[in-house]
Amino acid sequence: MGCTYKYGLFYLKNIRNFVYVNSMSYVCVIKHRSMVYKKTELFDSDLQDLAEIAKVMSHPARLAILRYLAKCKTCISGDISNEIPLSRTTVSQHLQELKRVGLIIGEIDGQKMNYCLCNSCIEKIGNYFDTFFGEIIKGSDINCKI
Repeated sequence: MGCTYKYGLFYLKNIRNFVYVNSMSYVCVIKHRSMVYKKTELFDSDLQDLAEIAKVMSHPARLAILRYLAKCKTCISGDISNEIPLSRTTVSQHLQELKRVGLIIGEIDGQKMNYCLCNSCIEKIGNYFDTFFGEIIKGSDINCKI
């Protein structure tokens, strides 16, 4: 029976079942898909999106990449790893995560990759955070002195 691998799970062609592979013991357990439920799905989509963006931005290397691209004020072609104190592979992985959430845009130009900030996405994400923290500030009429 064929299967595909996604998020640490091997999904069988049979839609009702999946196989979870524990990498520590190499033991497979068959479970029904209906038993799998991510706790993040209990929250509304705005909070899920905000949490995903915050997760991506939580690494200092990614913040350094964003700062570097902002300082350049132009698209960068070639190797950003010359400016970030990490290996080329590690920088590439961080760039992929930033691109995945829309903070940067990357286009292939011949043998090189051009990277630049996505200003409209950054503005939208900034508004998300402003709205979120604005709601918290408005709701914090409690004067706690701990």
